[in-house]
Amino acid sequence: MRADETWLPSHGPTASRPRERDVDTVSNVVEKTRTAVLVDFGGVITSSVLRAFTDFGASLGGDPRLPLDLLGRDQPSRTLLADHECGRIDAEAFERGFAERLRVHGADVPAAGLTARMQAGMSIDQDMLALLGDLRAAGHPVALVSNSFGTGTYDGVDLTAVADVVVISAEVGIRKPSRRIYAIACERLGIDPEEAVMIDDLQQNLDGAARIGIGGVLHTSAADTRRQLAERFGITA
Repeated sequence: MRADETWLPSHGPTASRPRERDVDTVSNVVEKTRTAVLVDFGGVITSSVLRAFTDFGASLGGDPRLPLDLLGRDQPSRTLLADHECGRIDAEAFERGFAERLRVHGADVPAAGLTARMQAGMSIDQDMLALLGDLRAAGHPVALVSNSFGTGTYDGVDLTAVADVVVISAEVGIRKPSRRIYAIACERLGIDPEEAVMIDDLQQNLDGAARIGIGGVLHTSAADTRRQLAERFGITA
């Protein structure tokens, strides 16, 4: 992501509502041989991170959108996030830095445990877990492609039971929407990008995947995503 772009965290909240499905959606890729699925974590396998971050902002007693606005528009906050997602700083360093940015803007919060409190409102979408299980049972490999955030983000989910391959941004030093992180996932699955579809709740991440030929499903709900995938991947709608 360029330094002048607005942050839209790929694992969670977005400062603006997703656009309509204007990338290579499943309806457009039926003619191609798509056999594998790449999937985001926050906001896809979990409930909305946008809502969780907004709820956290509301708990601070001021503008509920303050955390999102800082991560989207405040350059020091954006740099902290990019460094954290790419593994250049750990969760504690991000928490210290972001707590200071919140204090500068009138929200006095302790740094310790900040990312956990920001994500406290998130829950696992069991319907999405069932969908991914159905895809794998039908013989379609799945790769989890997720941008890191805080600690304990993946607690409560056996990632090896959800996906054949797990690619976490801090572990590979690259974050979505860089095309390289999608390429790594495809390489680990042993497929070409043209054989894959990416499920994400953020349009910018689908755009990044599309640059190397990956099809896209803009996730809004498990039911809608299942409907889009059902015919192409031979699963129940």
